Amino acid sequence: MPSNLPRFKAAACHTSSVFLDAAKSAEKACELIAEAARNGASLIAFPESFIPGFPVWTALQAPIMSHDFFRALSAQALLLDSPELTKIRMAAKRHGVVVSVGFTEGTIASLGCIWNSNLLIGEDGSILNHHRKLVPTFYEKLVWAPGDARGLRVVETPVGRVGMLICGENTNPLARYSLMAQGEQVHISTYPPIWPTRPSKEKGGYDLRKAIEIRAGAHSFEAKCFNIVSSACVDVGMRDALGQANPAMLDMMEGTPHAVSMILDPTGQIISDVLSESEGIAYADIDVAHCVEPKQFHDVVGYYNRFDVFSLTIDRSQRDPAVFVDAEEVADKSSQASHRETLKPTAFELERLVAN
Repeated sequence: MPSNLPRFKAAACHTSSVFLDAAKSAEKACELIAEAARNGASLIAFPESFIPGFPVWTALQAPIMSHDFFRALSAQALLLDSPELTKIRMAAKRHGVVVSVGFTEGTIASLGCIWNSNLLIGEDGSILNHHRKLVPTFYEKLVWAPGDARGLRVVETPVGRVGMLICGENTNPLARYSLMAQGEQVHISTYPPIWPTRPSKEKGGYDLRKAIEIRAGAHSFEAKCFNIVSSACVDVGMRDALGQANPAMLDMMEGTPHAVSMILDPTGQIISDVLSESEGIAYADIDVAHCVEPKQFHDVVGYYNRFDVFSLTIDRSQRDPAVFVDAEEVADKSSQASHRETLKPTAFELERLVAN
């Protein structure tokens, strides 16, 4: 085990997007990166679908009423080499910080196919990890496609071994365990601003804040890792856009619990400010060495498990819509095979070689 484990300051941004505007949301991210870096942060996390905003309308009106919103979101979806993500990567490099940012991802393979994705960006501006949410939750299935496990990884960074999951994935024990089993020391969990499940006047709706608190504490405690929780918040721009499209959506939102941003230690204790109703940045000083002592009590990827009883296999292969083999490749492979066949020794030659 390294004797000099990282010590650093983490920043969880509790912030709103510039709703359905990828370029302005990216500019806002760069401003917040600069602010957090000035305050000494080495790891800065942004909310789920920060660029260009969370599609909350899917919870508030019927899908047949939401085509305009879907077109607007798709138009703002980003490819990995987009100017917006490049700008954020350059900001991370300029300030020498690690950045996690949620965004809606598009693809040239299918116009309108989009994912709920997250990038982990290194202090040199490189992409360290690219994760697509494995399963869109509830009404999110009307917007985002399911991801694959290519980004279900923990990566080595100057601030420790970092893993990340998006919103409801933090409820998936196997996804969480897969990160624990890779030596996760710092976990990033990201969330939307609200998550309505019932009209505001009805009781029994989903309490997003309470759900985040339970999940964040559980993963910190079970993984014995730090947990950086970054959630979005509702701003005037989002409310105006929804209200202009359908005033009833604002009534549906009324009283819906808001998300929360905070940072927890490996015992599940909150060690930062707790932000919910207004924008801000939650900071905490982190010493990765504090992950060690709690492992004496239960190390679920070490002594506190039964690998002869339980096993987990994760398929991290990339899922592409099709595999194309061009004629030139076929000809080249055929030529290589013929060459190998020509060089292959005959049975008589093999016997002679063995005899000698």
